[in-house]
Amino acid sequence: MKKMKLKELLELWLERYMKHTIKIRTYNRYKSICELHLIKDLGEYELDELKPNVLQDFLLKKIDDHYSTNTIKGIVSVLKQALRLAITLEFVDKEYCSNLKMPSSEEKEISVFTKKEQQVIESFCLNHKKRNYIGIVICLYTGIRLGELLALTWDDIDFNSNLLTINKTSYSAKVDGKTQIIVDKPKTKKSNRVIPLPNQLVKLLKIIKKESNSKYVITTRNSGIVGNRSYQRTFKFILKKVNVPYRNFHSLRHTFATNAIELGMDVKTLAEILGHTNAMITLNRYSHSLLNYKIEMMNKLGKNLNLSIKNA
Repeated sequence: MKKMKLKELLELWLERYMKHTIKIRTYNRYKSICELHLIKDLGEYELDELKPNVLQDFLLKKIDDHYSTNTIKGIVSVLKQALRLAITLEFVDKEYCSNLKMPSSEEKEISVFTKKEQQVIESFCLNHKKRNYIGIVICLYTGIRLGELLALTWDDIDFNSNLLTINKTSYSAKVDGKTQIIVDKPKTKKSNRVIPLPNQLVKLLKIIKKESNSKYVITTRNSGIVGNRSYQRTFKFILKKVNVPYRNFHSLRHTFATNAIELGMDVKTLAEILGHTNAMITLNRYSHSLLNYKIEMMNKLGKNLNLSIKNA
């Protein structure tokens, strides 16, 4: 077996096997994990020195440093992929990542805006002269993701049928050392979808389209595409202005989904609108919102019991 340090393997894996086969955003994330975690803590180890005790100690250190479960899983995933390459290239004959004891995942509580908060946010956005604020309202009534919102072009909207087509997303990534806004395919096949738009929202979009000289629905002063971080700052500014406690941008999507369930939308339809891979993801994520619906349905069933008692 050829002697090789982990840092050498990671460089080989990144530059020769990953760089030209995955999305720029994914490559940048992998590179960041390698530099900040794997090379920093394990880079000088020879590959055959990466035994279970060494790797488990590394994992425990990350847990003690209060890294999230998802971050730790991402680190282990990158390490596992690199070590599998090492096996293929016959640098080692075995990897021990599969035997690591991972931290248990804690389900994050979903954060949504209350009805009153939503009304305040909508009122501010709709009555402000800055047309870009309409993006917040679009998300509240379609559940689309931030990247999908910012990649929207006017030809994605069929004003005759009131349909919105989601077929791309945007994100920021470093290319040759410079940060650029990338417009790419959505994250999954199911993310390509068609969403019916409420009539009221279509009317608003028609007004904004007449005033727009950009192909993008949400646009910079120069008619270009808006960056994710820039629009997140806009969102944060709006919440501060209307005195609504801060939640992240994704809470708009959660709010839409929660409202849809409470209004009686079935889970399969909601999953398709949200672009989830399957309805179980939607069901598990928003099961808390189904409680009131369950209570209502059980009470309806209970009426049969009342009839039975009266007729007894």
